[in-house]
Amino acid sequence: MRIASLSPASTEMLFALGHGDDIVAVSHACDFPVSAQDLPRVTYPVLPEGLEAAEIDDAVRALTEAGRGLYGLDGDRLRALAPELIVTRGSMTAAGVSEEELQALLTRMDPRPEVIILDPTTIGEVLGDVRTLASATDSKDAAVDLIRDAADRIDRVRVTARGARRVRVAALEWLDPIRAAGLWTPQLIEYAGGDDVLGFAGEQSEPTSWEELTAMQPEVVVVMLRDSDAEQGLDEAEAFADELAATGARRVVAVDSAALFSRPGARLVSGLELVAHVLHPDRFPDAAAPVLEVLL
Repeated sequence: MRIASLSPASTEMLFALGHGDDIVAVSHACDFPVSAQDLPRVTYPVLPEGLEAAEIDDAVRALTEAGRGLYGLDGDRLRALAPELIVTRGSMTAAGVSEEELQALLTRMDPRPEVIILDPTTIGEVLGDVRTLASATDSKDAAVDLIRDAADRIDRVRVTARGARRVRVAALEWLDPIRAAGLWTPQLIEYAGGDDVLGFAGEQSEPTSWEELTAMQPEVVVVMLRDSDAEQGLDEAEAFADELAATGARRVVAVDSAALFSRPGARLVSGLELVAHVLHPDRFPDAAAPVLEVLL
């Protein structure tokens, strides 16, 4: 089967299901596993380079309200690659191609490929997407193994965290303007033995303010800058060190959001294990990935 995967999360899941050799096209943002970087790219970023954080936030909001995506589509190249299946991200965020643009392209493709649109908002729905892809690609056995491994790791974290003192946590995916992480992130925090003071499971990320954050009295602030690594998160957090210190949090850490939190794929479980380590290092001594401390 010839597959075009137009989002990093679906690319990761298809590789995890054993279909890396079937992928003939990916998005410009698909960078994991490393071999995905060598595949033909059929999307490009809509936003210009060099925008400040506040400008990016404004531009993303405008695109979302207009029903447009953050990815432009190279329709001619995609048609030439003749995929039988196209997997893309849905409309819950702007992180993908415009569905309208994709549908217009499909009318010019013969034969017309099957299209799967993934739009998860919770951990359960992410695992459900694994089943959806497995059904479409005849890889149900691989999906069973993948889901069983994820479920076992989630259960281990929840059992180990049981009985620990709950930690008040603020997860921030943007600092200028300040925005609380949503969707599956509050679930990860809950499973890891914390209480998310700002976000709600299954809901979109929400803008907030430094005053509101301070009023919620977080003990730990996790900076998971949208689609950025821990070093980028640390740089941004250090620019707001005074505001973060004013919240009264005893710890502020930056983590690799692009790898472990932003993308609804199998690596979210590693994100859960990392959050558990941050909140309860005595119970979870091993970090799943680097955690960078912000010195206040």
